[in-house]
Amino acid sequence: MELTESTPRSVRPLRALALSALAAGLAVGAAAHAQSLRPTSDSLDRQNNEARRHRYTYLETAEQVRRFVDLGYLVPVKGNSDFIIKESVAFPYARPEVRTFLDRFGRLFHQACGEPMVVTSLTRPRDRQPRNASSRSVHPTGMAMDIRLPWSRTCRGWAEGVLYSLESEGLLEANRERRPPHYHVALFPGPYVDYVAAVERGELPQEDRLQPEVRPYRVQRGDTLWRIAQRHGISVDQLKAVNAMGNDRIRPGQVLDIPAE
Repeated sequence: MELTESTPRSVRPLRALALSALAAGLAVGAAAHAQSLRPTSDSLDRQNNEARRHRYTYLETAEQVRRFVDLGYLVPVKGNSDFIIKESVAFPYARPEVRTFLDRFGRLFHQACGEPMVVTSLTRPRDRQPRNASSRSVHPTGMAMDIRLPWSRTCRGWAEGVLYSLESEGLLEANRERRPPHYHVALFPGPYVDYVAAVERGELPQEDRLQPEVRPYRVQRGDTLWRIAQRHGISVDQLKAVNAMGNDRIRPGQVLDIPAE
């Protein structure tokens, strides 16, 4: 197997288009374009399509990971005051753009949640994948990370709102996994690099400002999540993500946040 590959700059012609689409999407509103934090086959398709677009190699062994570190395709990821790399992470390396994402998202996470974010996985070669991992996982490419689910419902709501918005703008794919509870995040390096550059130029809002404005709704007797979502022109997944809901149970008098149009 040949271990040379094109760098992320090989997709530079796509970046202007991605940035244009991002700006247009913001004008419409993130909620209108959101997908879902549920793991789906479509989500895996998008992750693998992005890996192919960047011509990323799916690493097979620990030796190949080390060679990619030596070549500079993967960089060391070290925790700081905003995020922690769990000791069980065997390969604390990732694509450079992933490290940028962790630095930025970790800082915002710490500010919003009052505690450091915990990263539980980064690059994993195929021969080190856990038994429950998908055969189509993009962890072997170095473009994915796992982030431990926060205990606080408020923190989960914030994290899922931001991840949902970034996903809806085509910057990443985020899945909420159950075993163990974590967010699997596959970053789309080209679009994300352009987004960060636009934020630094003051042309686009920072990650946590991408979330749509919300308005309160008091649950009425006979309401279901499906009926509420239909009434407000959103999906049940959007409604659950904005309110950090782990199930479909609601009760009369409960107040939900509804993304504003």
